[in-house]
Amino acid sequence: MRTRSTLRRYSALTAAALAATLVLAACGDDDGGDGGGDEPTAEAGDFPEGSTMAELAEAGEITVGTKFDQPLFGLVGPDDVPVGFDVEIAKIIATELGISEDNITWVETISANRESFIQEGQVDIVVATYTINDERKQLVDFAGPYYVAGQTIMVLEENTDINGPDDLAGRAVCSVEGSTPAENIRTNYPEAELFPTGAYSDCLEPLRNGQVDAVTTDNVILSGFVDQNPGEFKLVGETFTEEPYGIGLEHGNAEFRNWINDVLEASYEDGRWEEAWENTAGAVLDTPEPPEVDRY
Repeated sequence: MRTRSTLRRYSALTAAALAATLVLAACGDDDGGDGGGDEPTAEAGDFPEGSTMAELAEAGEITVGTKFDQPLFGLVGPDDVPVGFDVEIAKIIATELGISEDNITWVETISANRESFIQEGQVDIVVATYTINDERKQLVDFAGPYYVAGQTIMVLEENTDINGPDDLAGRAVCSVEGSTPAENIRTNYPEAELFPTGAYSDCLEPLRNGQVDAVTTDNVILSGFVDQNPGEFKLVGETFTEEPYGIGLEHGNAEFRNWINDVLEASYEDGRWEEAWENTAGAVLDTPEPPEVDRY
């Protein structure tokens, strides 16, 4: 399992070295990984010739864009290994391609660069609390959704003045540039003062020191921060949007999109989706029903 920070690319030399390493690894002892998932069994010949699935299966590796700072969904700890529900969903897809989790390269992908990373080929898929909407569908394709979140508000534990989005007028509100929650505040709550950042974790210190009055994004993301910082923060009010999380991929690749949707539906039926949730976000949140995928 490998990680790359935002805007770092492999050179051709590095890629060649990596490929050689994978060949050597395949010839060595197969004691690998952490045992956290099904053993991959698919091969390139199992997929239509020339398809993205065949290409990835033949390569034996996949590059996945995900968040590195989102508790419960995508968080990299001191061991440099990402964990969370998004990470587990990506592992399910990789397994169905015959790719072990040791051969997944995780690329830090923030809200503002998800589309560009897909378009430029820096990642094969993005699984990163990525809301499906019509504007984004003009740039990339989406499989899913695999979860439906909702925008909400986080404040300091002692705050009693903010109880919902209508209380944000005249308040400084932190969210991430390029995210649907930030755009929702700009469009529908223009009297709030938006304080944009590059990552949601960058909102925590401004909230602590009073630079902002609230943080807004999806309930599952904020629930992770509340859980990580007991006694500091709380969520207020009800969710006030629906945010269907999808898997971003190359625009126009309907074959790959439909195949990922098949994998998601199979994981709903065989219990892998529920297991992934309960081993990650389920530590804090109740287990929901999986959503119906949108086969547009």
